[in-house]
Amino acid sequence: SALAASTGPAFQPLLAVHPGLISPTLLAKMALSFDTLFGGRLRFNVVNGSTKSLKEYGLHVEHDERYELSAEYWSIVKRLTAGEVFDHKGRFYDLQDAGASFRDLEPVQSPHIPLWFGGSSAPGIEMAAEHVDVYLTWGEPPHLLKEKLDRVRERAAAYGRTLRIGLRLHLIVRDTEDEAWAAADRLLDVTSEATYARQLGDRASEDGTGWQRQFRQHGGRVPARARELETHPNLWPGMSLFRPGPGTAIVGSTGQVVERLTEFRDLGVDTFILSGNPLLEEAYRVAETILPALGVTDRFRTGRGR
Repeated sequence: SALAASTGPAFQPLLAVHPGLISPTLLAKMALSFDTLFGGRLRFNVVNGSTKSLKEYGLHVEHDERYELSAEYWSIVKRLTAGEVFDHKGRFYDLQDAGASFRDLEPVQSPHIPLWFGGSSAPGIEMAAEHVDVYLTWGEPPHLLKEKLDRVRERAAAYGRTLRIGLRLHLIVRDTEDEAWAAADRLLDVTSEATYARQLGDRASEDGTGWQRQFRQHGGRVPARARELETHPNLWPGMSLFRPGPGTAIVGSTGQVVERLTEFRDLGVDTFILSGNPLLEEAYRVAETILPALGVTDRFRTGRGR
């Protein structure tokens, strides 16, 4: 409650949820309470996980089955967070009078709490097209990203829907391009061989299509110099060599980083999720360089920017 009271519209919690690890009814009940507290600012980040990672939690579902589970799960959550009370009998869930115990919790958002989701496989794109509000993707060379986004839009249109597009990227921005690539080199230099082995070894058996697409950009090779892996001007997939999750960074001067962000924006990306390493220091750097160059500083202060 203290966080809700001390933050404004610009702070919109993006809650990561693995479908299947918590009852959809319980999630909806908690979410409606949380969303009331935050005045309609809650967002769900749908994380489908992988066959390997979900076994740790006792959920044994293969790749395509995960998306069937997810589609059913979120169709239930959407109806519950819209205030409906209903029975449901599906492949994974059999619910009776779902939502009745919290019918007095009035939804704040309409038609439901928004879903953000990323999936690059055919089942993932199909689920996104039918159910989610913001399609998320990791950074890729623009020509590859365009092909994927075209498929997403085509499938969404088949359901009579239009999705917003979000892009997850790291930024390595410095005064000059050479300084930025030197910073990328340092990230490689300070990473231990054990970290490389663990990251690449752990990911070798992952069945996620997004990870596989990312892996193909560097092939699991740790270069002597970061720029050896440059896949497009200022685009570097090397972050995934030593950290899980999204691993593509824009590396360059302020002007070059803005140029690449603009290039992605021209593909239809309207939401950017950006980070750097180390997080706090790079957040200040981006706030002092990139945001003013984009002319969005005031919008971020007042909560109108994304």
